[in-house]
Amino acid sequence: MSRHGRPDDESTGADPDFPGGRSGFGPAQQDEWYRPRHGSPGPDVPEPPAPAGDGYRYEHPPHPAAGHPFDDAPTTEHVYRLDDYAPGAPSQPDPRHDRQDLDPHGRTPTDGPGHDTFEARAHETQGYEPRDYDPRDHDGYDPEPGVYRYDDYEQRPAYDEAGYDQFGYAAVDDDPRGYAETPAAGRDWTDSADRAAPETVGVSPARRAHARSARARRTRGRIVGILAVAAVLVLLLGGGFFAYQKFTGPDLPPDYTGAGGPAVVVQVHPGDTAEQIGAAFKEADIVASSDAFYNAAVQDPGMNSLQPGFYSIASRLPAREAVAALVDPANRVGAVVISEGRQLHDIRDVNTGAVRKGIYTLIAEASCLDRDGQRTCLTYEELDAAGASTDLAALGVPEWARGAVANVPDRNRQLEGLIAAGRWDFDPSAGAAEILRYLVSTSAQRYDETGITQAAAKVGLTPYEMLVAASLVEREALPDDFAKVARVILNRLKIGQPLQFDSTVNYALDETELATTDADRAQVTPWNTYASPGLPATPISSPSIEALQAVENPEAGDWTYFVTIDAQGTTLFTNSYDEHLTNTQQALESGILDSGR
Repeated sequence: MSRHGRPDDESTGADPDFPGGRSGFGPAQQDEWYRPRHGSPGPDVPEPPAPAGDGYRYEHPPHPAAGHPFDDAPTTEHVYRLDDYAPGAPSQPDPRHDRQDLDPHGRTPTDGPGHDTFEARAHETQGYEPRDYDPRDHDGYDPEPGVYRYDDYEQRPAYDEAGYDQFGYAAVDDDPRGYAETPAAGRDWTDSADRAAPETVGVSPARRAHARSARARRTRGRIVGILAVAAVLVLLLGGGFFAYQKFTGPDLPPDYTGAGGPAVVVQVHPGDTAEQIGAAFKEADIVASSDAFYNAAVQDPGMNSLQPGFYSIASRLPAREAVAALVDPANRVGAVVISEGRQLHDIRDVNTGAVRKGIYTLIAEASCLDRDGQRTCLTYEELDAAGASTDLAALGVPEWARGAVANVPDRNRQLEGLIAAGRWDFDPSAGAAEILRYLVSTSAQRYDETGITQAAAKVGLTPYEMLVAASLVEREALPDDFAKVARVILNRLKIGQPLQFDSTVNYALDETELATTDADRAQVTPWNTYASPGLPATPISSPSIEALQAVENPEAGDWTYFVTIDAQGTTLFTNSYDEHLTNTQQALESGILDSGR
């Protein structure tokens, strides 16, 4: 038997001489073939009589014009709807074709979506389960009798037919409505209806639904991708148009042209933005508009490393040239670094003869400006004279230091220690007194931030005396020994013992070296702590914040002596004078105490 149910020449019951019949079928078999297979009674049950009246024998419907490779085989389109069949009755066409109330597709007014003609009772009477329901038979469309459905169209077998007919193979029902076939096990293969069961051809409804869902997802994905690309293009085009309008378009902000005018000094504050700098440049008449400066600034990478401070820039410059001048380090002015332990005045090294520039000299050099082709600077003498003014408030001296400063023995040294060590930026176009006022008042704020006034009361000194002691610590020790030296100072002051620091001797001489001579130590000055008890009259240098904090918080100990014994700065502390003499001998042997005088 072939896969499409047609008995081959060797099939049981073939009768080629039967007149008017189909080749390979006897009369009983032909009638049996077109009987509903699932409702066929068993071999021992008599068939019910045919219904009275207009019964129909089966008339073979016309085939497609192009023919079919299995023209002689019955197809599943020959099986009629179950609800129009009477089980056991001869095969008959659908009686609905003679009804007058049907539309061209053979539907009644109640057929169509939501009005299935296949009801649960049809399942019950024919012995089918609801799971055998095939939605293709209830989509509101029934093809004309004899018309092939595309998805049920018979295809030529692509496998060995002989293997298909092996006993026990579970044939698949080819009923288009999907009713379950009886398992092959135990089947009587002499039943022509069973032999005629063709295999299902086409795609299941679930697979078609899955394919539709996949197509919908792909469509949505393509739409989303197209929209994303379109959005990116819009952003790129819009950004490009904005950049063109902003930087090269016809509506550019006002800008100067030409070589520029006289130089002016402008300040860049910490944290200033390009807009704020542009506004300052516009106010100083360096650029024609802040917008022009901003447009040029955002295109110059040098703006990323711009430092706060004062800059000398030519006026009435094109914005691009103004930005280029601003990021050039050569145009920075008024910048000075005051190192820890620096004095107001220049000092000379006794051994090398090198001059160590004082604070006044450093300020004078940083104040130079190029104006009208000439270089102008403040002088050392101008600063020294301004620092000797008796108007201490005008000089920015803090209130906690004014009483002591007013009584210093040398007016030219009255601002010693009041200008803190560190990096400074000042306006070089200002006068000497104004520059000193800025430096002194700002230093006082830095000192106040350490808590100098509160710590002074705890230590037993005035805030100004705390500053004097801090200057001694700065000149006598390395940072690791700051707190110990501060303790030695406080311990000696407490017991009234002279400090006897060589640094105080050198201060009055404007010369410096580690060692001093007996003659130097014998000179009586307001600062020589060998000749005078207590602290010197003023600080002897500008202390670091760390030295001041060491005095505010000295290390605990009973030391009253210390000496540096080598060039590496090794310092030994003791409260025993005999031990101190032993330590001093080590210093003499190392040569560190040899005098160059």
